[in-house]
Amino acid sequence: MKRVLITGMSGTGKTAVIRELVARGHDARDLDTPEWSEWVDADPADTLTPGEGKDWVWREDRVRALLSAPRDRPLFISGTCETMGGFLPLIDVVILLSAPVATLLERLAARGPDGYGHSAEDRRKVVELVATIEPLLRQSADHEIDTRRPVAATVDEILRLT
Repeated sequence: MKRVLITGMSGTGKTAVIRELVARGHDARDLDTPEWSEWVDADPADTLTPGEGKDWVWREDRVRALLSAPRDRPLFISGTCETMGGFLPLIDVVILLSAPVATLLERLAARGPDGYGHSAEDRRKVVELVATIEPLLRQSADHEIDTRRPVAATVDEILRLT
């Protein structure tokens, strides 16, 4: 069965999409959670990481096991990390969620104080990462969806594409 990666920058709606897919009865996992990802030390000079000297990466053993397990229905996973390219051979379809930077910043500012992107420094970093990382994500994506529409419409489009 198909394995579908839903990727995109912070604030594009990945988590909301996964929640909607689960609510509709689909097998869907948010990899941007401690169960599937962890903070690791990174070179402080690496400007592509979400935090200075820290990077948020998938727990390789867990994600590889998830993607390699036999399935009788599609699996939807969401997330973005620097090491995800190594998993692309295990993924059938990559969907990039995107939105204008102003939309992302508005969504991030609305997150709670513990959510990534809530602080002004996080949002400054997100603007930088959108400029550098999103073009790379676009290169590996099979489809791109603008998420300014309601989440249900985004999920409808994902299901149509897959």
